[in-house]
Amino acid sequence: MQIEVWSDVVCPWCFIGKRRLERALVDTGLTDVEVVHRAFQLDPHATTEGRRTVEVIASKYGTDVAGAEQMMGQVTAVARGEGLSYQLLDTTSGNTELAHEVLLWAQDQDHDNNHHRGQELLERLYSAYFERAEPIFTLDEILPHVEAVGLDVDEARAAIDSGVYRARVAEDGDLARQFGANGVPFFVFDRRYGISGAQPLEAFVQTLLEASSTGTDG
Repeated sequence: MQIEVWSDVVCPWCFIGKRRLERALVDTGLTDVEVVHRAFQLDPHATTEGRRTVEVIASKYGTDVAGAEQMMGQVTAVARGEGLSYQLLDTTSGNTELAHEVLLWAQDQDHDNNHHRGQELLERLYSAYFERAEPIFTLDEILPHVEAVGLDVDEARAAIDSGVYRARVAEDGDLARQFGANGVPFFVFDRRYGISGAQPLEAFVQTLLEASSTGTDG
């Protein structure tokens, strides 16, 4: 089974959704599964120089900082239930284009072996951003994580400089819109079933069982 997951690395619900999918895979016992990262930028016009996320949220939803803090506190509580320790009030917002480009490149390095370094890198970027409030918007900020998962930093930089992956990010965004997704996380199972948003664990379990049954019957 292939599960395509459209997400953004600064989307708090995307990390929560990732955890719920992982728990559902454990609960169902499904192992022959390929999870594929698909790029989706919530704010493709964001600058590389980050603003405080709480100010961005306040502006986006037409509230004051106190209101934004309350909203972020609610998400933090949900994340805590998934074993995640969010530090949202300390984060900054910025452009995630480069992070997605590097993630797609890292994922391409897994095709000829049994590694899952694309997913390992995604996990590292999520944790760095949400749990340690580290910026992940420039290559200098991203490449240490590339090295940490055992990939070549110079090869990564050369791949990004080629411009190939910028086009891939745009293609992923176009594909999401073709599926009718205008937000993330968005999960597609074998191009047959979909889940929009970080739904409860039960929704992931049910969809996994339906998709695996269809795959067996088909």
